[in-house]
Amino acid sequence: MTKFIVKKYHQNDYSIWNEFIAQAKNATFLFHRDFMEYHQDRFVDFSLLIFEEEKLKAILPANKSENSVYSHQGLTYGGLVFLNKLKAEKVESILDEILVFLKENAIEAFYYKPIPSFYFPNGNHETDFFLFKRGAISERKEMNLAVNLELPLQISKSKLKHFRRIENLDLDIIEEEDFEPFWDSILAPRLLEKFDTKPVHTKEEILLLKAKFPEKIRQYSVYQNDEIVAGITIFETKNVVKSQYGATSEKGEKVRALDFLFINLIHKYKRKGKRFFDMGIVNEENESGYHPGLLKQKEELGCTVYNQDFYKINIK
Repeated sequence: MTKFIVKKYHQNDYSIWNEFIAQAKNATFLFHRDFMEYHQDRFVDFSLLIFEEEKLKAILPANKSENSVYSHQGLTYGGLVFLNKLKAEKVESILDEILVFLKENAIEAFYYKPIPSFYFPNGNHETDFFLFKRGAISERKEMNLAVNLELPLQISKSKLKHFRRIENLDLDIIEEEDFEPFWDSILAPRLLEKFDTKPVHTKEEILLLKAKFPEKIRQYSVYQNDEIVAGITIFETKNVVKSQYGATSEKGEKVRALDFLFINLIHKYKRKGKRFFDMGIVNEENESGYHPGLLKQKEELGCTVYNQDFYKINIK
């Protein structure tokens, strides 16, 4: 029986890692080392490479915290990454070798968050099944809202009514290279005011990532009389566009500038042939576990609910 060899990522693996990501069945640019390492000072990397007869067969973007390993806390999603030709039985064997490796390294728990299913039309649930069969529990679920762009759009009548009205309000949509107007004038102050929080990425970090991934990270802003009133930061992958950030000023709220931008982008990416428009999660620390207002807003824009799963397996 073929033996799989698991090793921790080292900076010397930079090229082989990124070459594998470019060919993988279930990877996005978030797994490129240039993306993963923009916040390397915040996480202890514990990424793994799995070889069979010296050929790289799978990778696991991961970090370590105390005696636990996570796939990866600094990324929106994660999971075991492999090529399309890798069959399920080998995925099972690779997972077993990873669990052995974790135990040998005194890891007590492994937390796993796969990519939402709509990112990959060829499926991506092998690892979830094998984790479950080895005692993994569903630690939690989050509702991930997304528009299926391959189906007729289901934008609510009220949204479309306002959209047609505000089309005549002299609003200009601009794709811009400069993230500063949106970050400084809209996103950061509005998040602080409404939620007492900050963007996950600092302005300097998003500018760095934009420079490294110019075709994957885009900024769309809405201006009225040369004043920015709303914006959406897009992360673009092969099949999916994700609104990583969306916000509007008080003036923009009055003219529903953010809805105007969302609807225009939904139509834009539908024409471009993207499969899904991902609007992210709606979770909140309350009894119901979600933000009712956000859920309603995204459903009215045509979203339906997909699961974002989180698993935990104790290492025995």
